[in-house]
Amino acid sequence: MPASAAPAAARRRRRPGTGLWEASPLTYLALIIGIVLSIFPIVWSFIIASKDSSAVYEMPPVPGSQLLDNVSRMLANEDAAFLYGLANSFVVSAVVTISVLFTSTLAGFAFAKLRFRGREGLLLGIVLTMMVPTQLGIIPLYLMMVQLQWAGTLQAVIVPFMVQGFGVFMMRQYAASAISDELIEAARIDGCSTWRVYWNIVLPALRPAIGILGLLTFMQTWNEFLWPFVVLTPNTPTVQYSLKILSAGVYSQDYAVLFAGTALATLPLLLVFVLFGRQIIGGIMEGAVKS
Repeated sequence: MPASAAPAAARRRRRPGTGLWEASPLTYLALIIGIVLSIFPIVWSFIIASKDSSAVYEMPPVPGSQLLDNVSRMLANEDAAFLYGLANSFVVSAVVTISVLFTSTLAGFAFAKLRFRGREGLLLGIVLTMMVPTQLGIIPLYLMMVQLQWAGTLQAVIVPFMVQGFGVFMMRQYAASAISDELIEAARIDGCSTWRVYWNIVLPALRPAIGILGLLTFMQTWNEFLWPFVVLTPNTPTVQYSLKILSAGVYSQDYAVLFAGTALATLPLLLVFVLFGRQIIGGIMEGAVKS
């Protein structure tokens, strides 16, 4: 192909009126494969939950008719206390998510748009906390929970994660590009206080990023296993702790009951994704257009 024809071909592959490239059939094929690989484990868990444990290794996986029976046997397991663990996980995840969103948006706005002494040093300290693995802090954090007499209570899995460095850094980066200094100065000229600027201007502008951070935080807290397993007891389990109890078979493993619990534990995450999906897609597309 001549050199002069290459730009013309490139222009033909662009969608009219936009700066986006048209997807090729290979792109659609890759997306379909990715979707199938992502959805298959979830579908497979529901299929196993609807059958007997002896049918775990049957191929191809075909749905059965014992889902309600397996769910009933799973809920009848008093040691696992699945419904109690489900409620505890919802409370913990909701409180942590709300707290992270509030503190992250407030701190992100301050680091992005307010001028105060030591701002860069504090931001650097927050970024450095993101480089420390959570596993390294388990022992001192557990000793702290024991000193506070919080071991075995939900406070132990809520309070340490109410502020997260990733959320602060993410909101700082988004606020720096999404909110203009002129808009804030105009609000101050109109007599708005800093709190009113944050509530009426900053939060609406950060809504796409809030949706993404909210979903990520909720999913991370909901799926957290190691720290609740260390600091909680079977009397106050989270849903992941309850699943661990369900999987603790002595001589054999009832996979049907275990996957029934796994399927039910997945439903709240799917619901949250449906609720926040529009914000996530909107945030991604808005960021793509800006870039």
